[in-house]
Amino acid sequence: MSPTIERIASDERLPTEVDVVVIGAGIVGSAAAYYLAKRGHSVALLEKGVVGGEQSSRNWGWCRQQNRDARELPLAMRAMELWERFNGEIGRDIGFRRSGLVYASNDASQIAQWEKWRGTAQQFGIDTRMLSGAEASAMTSGTGKSWLGGVHSVSDGKAEPALAAPVLAHGARLNGATIHQDCAARGLDITNGAVTGVITEKGSIRTRSVILSGGAWASAFCRRHGLRFPQASARQSILRTEIAPQLLDALYTPDCALTRRLDGSYTIAISGKATLDVTPQGLRYARDFMPMFVRRLKALEFGIGPSFFKGPEAMMGNWAFDKETPFERIRVLDPAPSRSAIALTMARARALYPALKDVGVRESWSGYVDSTPDAVPVISPVAGLKGFVLAAGCSGHGFGLGPGIGHLAADLAVGDTPIVDPSPFRHSRLIDGSKGEIGEF
Repeated sequence: MSPTIERIASDERLPTEVDVVVIGAGIVGSAAAYYLAKRGHSVALLEKGVVGGEQSSRNWGWCRQQNRDARELPLAMRAMELWERFNGEIGRDIGFRRSGLVYASNDASQIAQWEKWRGTAQQFGIDTRMLSGAEASAMTSGTGKSWLGGVHSVSDGKAEPALAAPVLAHGARLNGATIHQDCAARGLDITNGAVTGVITEKGSIRTRSVILSGGAWASAFCRRHGLRFPQASARQSILRTEIAPQLLDALYTPDCALTRRLDGSYTIAISGKATLDVTPQGLRYARDFMPMFVRRLKALEFGIGPSFFKGPEAMMGNWAFDKETPFERIRVLDPAPSRSAIALTMARARALYPALKDVGVRESWSGYVDSTPDAVPVISPVAGLKGFVLAAGCSGHGFGLGPGIGHLAADLAVGDTPIVDPSPFRHSRLIDGSKGEIGEF
C-alpha cells in the first residue's frame, strides 16, 4: 500500500557527537540536513523507517504559491527558488518543473475566493491570472467540459514525491551528513533545560541542537518531554495510474485533481476528502481545533479505527528510553486506502477525461496530513528547551514548502540569519492564544 519511492542506503555507525541531529527524514528533515551540511555543520539525519516513507511521498507533488495564506507566501516564494536549484546543486533530477498549475471550477463562490486572493498575489508580485470560462475550457480541452472560470498560476509547478526527500538526503550525504534509517529517536537528553543529546534505539548522539521534523509523530514526541504541540492528522486516500496519454501537467477541479508524473503516469486525488479519526490526541486538542473543524466540516468524515490504539495519536504514556517505543512499533505509517474513495476518485477522473477510460490504477495508498489549529506550520524554537527546533504541522502544504521549511529550521538551529521572517511560524502562538485566523487554503 506504500507508494513506490527511491531507496537510499544508510550509514552503518552512529556518530558519537554532531552539531545538529535532525529527527525525521521527510522532505523537511532532508532539506534541513542538506542545508546544514552545505554550510559545513556535522549532521546526523535520523529516520525510524525509510527516507521519504510517510507523507512526503504520499502527496500531489504540487509546488505552489497560488492560494497560499499570506503568512506562508514569503516562504513559498523562497521555496520555489530553492526547488529550482536542486538539480544543478546535487546532480540528480528531483522532478521539479515550473509547469504551471491550472484551476477550473463551476462554483461561483470558489471562483470569487480565487479572485479575492489576487489582491494578495499582487502584493507579493505572484504571476497568476484569472481565466474566463472560455479560457478555462480551452486549457482543459480534453475534458470536453465548459467551466464558469478558473486560475492559471503560471510560475508554479510540481516535483516528484518519489524522489524529493531521498535526493535531498543524498545531497546532504554528499556534503558530509550521515543518514540513519530504521533508527528511531526515542527521546532527548536534557540538562538544565537544554538539549545535550538524542537517545536512539541504536545508541546516543551528543549534540546541542535538534530539529524535530517528525510529521504526524511530532506532537507525541513533544508530549513525552512536557511540551505542548496541538496537532491533528486527517487521513486521505490517493492513487497513481498506469502510464497514460498526455493531458495536463497539473489540474485542480472540485471533482478531482491530477498531476502528471515523470514517467507519464498520473497522481489523482479528491481535494479536501479526508477522514478524521477519533483518537486520544484528537480529544486532547479538540478545543484547539474546533474552529477549523466547524469551518471544514463538510470536507471531513469522522471515524474510529485502529489509530485510537496505535500510531502517532494513540495513548502512549511516558515510554522508557531504554526499551522499544511507539516509533519502533510502526516504522512507516501506512494506513490502508479507502477502497470506496479510490473507486470514486478514478470514476471522477475518467468522467473528467474520457482518455483515461482504459487506464488502470497502478498503486493506491493513504497517508496522514498533519495540521495545526490555524493551518500554518510551526517552524520555531520551543520555549523552555534550549537547542530544540520544531518543524511540523505543515497542514497539507509541507511538500511544496519543504525546502523553505527545512532551510528556515536549519537557520534557527544554528543561529544563522533566517531565510524569511520566522515570527508567523512561532510555536508560542498555539499556546498563548495569539494565533491568527485559520488559513483559507
